[in-house]
Formats: sequence, C-alpha cells, structure tokens
Amino acid sequence: MPQLAYVNGRILPLSAASLHIEDRGTQFGDAVYEVCAVMNGRILDWQPHVVRLRRNLAELGISLGIADGPLGLQARRLIAANGHSECIIYIQVSRGTAKRDHAFPNAAPANLVMTVRRFDFAQRLRQLNSGVGVITRPDNRWGRVDIKTTGLLANVLAKQAAREAGAFEAWMVDGDTVREGSSTNAWIITNGRIITHPTGPHILPGIARDSLIRLALGAQMVVEERPFTLAEALAADEAFLTSTTAPILPIVTIDGARVGSGKPGPVTARLAELTWNEVARQTGWRG
Repeated sequence: MPQLAYVNGRILPLSAASLHIEDRGTQFGDAVYEVCAVMNGRILDWQPHVVRLRRNLAELGISLGIADGPLGLQARRLIAANGHSECIIYIQVSRGTAKRDHAFPNAAPANLVMTVRRFDFAQRLRQLNSGVGVITRPDNRWGRVDIKTTGLLANVLAKQAAREAGAFEAWMVDGDTVREGSSTNAWIITNGRIITHPTGPHILPGIARDSLIRLALGAQMVVEERPFTLAEALAADEAFLTSTTAPILPIVTIDGARVGSGKPGPVTARLAELTWNEVARQTGWRG
C-alpha cells in the first residue's frame, strides 16, 4: 500500500505532502500535536486525545477550523487509506502560514496535517518480560511542558543520549525531582504504592498515564500523585513508564543501577495485565 498523508483536507502521497516554508510550526515550533495508537484498525483512547488537543490549542490561542466529529472521520479515513491495522497516527496543528514575525498573524488559518506509520505493538508485550533501562538528564525544557508543542529539542537531545547509552528512555530530573521521561511518564512503586508526578506545568498529562491511574484505582490499588526524588526511585521496589507507543514497560535499571530485584516486578505485571485488557476492550487487539 502507498504511504498517504493528510494535509489541510487532502489525502495525497506522503512524498508529495508539504506545507509552505513559512509555516509557523516549522519556523517557531508554534504548533501542537497528538500521537494515537491504532490497533486492530481502531484508535485507542481517541476521545481523550481530542480533548487534550483542544485544550492545548486553546492554551496557545490557535483556532482549528474542523469540528471533533469530522476530525475523527478524516483520521479514520487516512488510516483506512494507508491499509495498516496496527500503526500510529500523528496529528499536528500549527498556527498557520504567514510571513516570519514573532507576533501572531492577523488572518492565517491553522495548518492541519496527519501521517500514519506502521508500528509493532507486540514488541511491547515481549519487553514486559525483560524490562528496559533509563538514564537521567537535567530537565532544561521550557516551563509549560504540559502543552504538547512541537518544540521538543531538549527531549530530542535527551532521547539521543539514552540511545547512545543503550537505554530505552531518559528521565528528566529537576534538582532532585524526577519529572518524567523525554517521551513517557515516569512511575515508581514502593511498598505497593504506585507513585507518579502530579499534573501541572512540569509534566505532560499523558493519556496512558490517566488511563493507568483509573485502572489502578478501579482495582483497589493505591496511587499517589506526588513528586518523587531520584534517590527514592533508586530505592524503589519497582519502576515503570507509560506512553501511547509504550502503554506500560517495567524499568529495571536507572543510570545502570538495578531497580529492586533488577527484574520486572509483580505490581507492574498486574498493571500491565489491566492495561492490555483495556486495550483489548477498546480495540479487540490481543497481540
């Protein structure tokens, strides 16, 4: 099947898809985005993603000239046209195209683009057995990382550092406080308590994060939304991460130091069971 993209109402070959060079997303990072998982041809957690997209657009004062219903139809149309039943869909909205000037343009319609990429979610099931490693990096991002903008240079550099170190992820650490990963939310488990940083300007309110909290509370598990330190993480019984493309993965090392037994733990395993059962409930996908 050919790779197809969506650009401002048109579906066309990815090789021909483009925006003007003065798109404000390109020149200023003046854009927001969402990434959604698609399994069995169905979008996971679509409505929460749309709610977050609309909230982020409002935070930046960007007006998207398409309603939620038609947006969902166009996203599903693009997925079907690409012919992938297991993939991710990337959605980006910029403030539009205008001459380069820091101030907002007076009249420039938002640019909406979407792309689809095949993705192997079964690899995440395999990684549940082995776990992954993380490294730590100073959190030098801007002060509103709760807005999912395309200005991700600090995240890119942290992720590259993790790759060069042979780790899966880099945790962003502010002083002694672990905020989150470069593209994931961060969690630890101590004495059966599931701990993650509270929402606010310092972390992205992850869709997978919110889902896991809901599932854990529904299973009568204890969740604490509070800051935790790197020392706490190193002394924790277990640790894990969550994201759209990695719904839940155990963390077995932090900066090369073993977490707990150095193997995925029982609480994370229970949370993984809940998480993947929810994926199956929404999409019918079971790996």
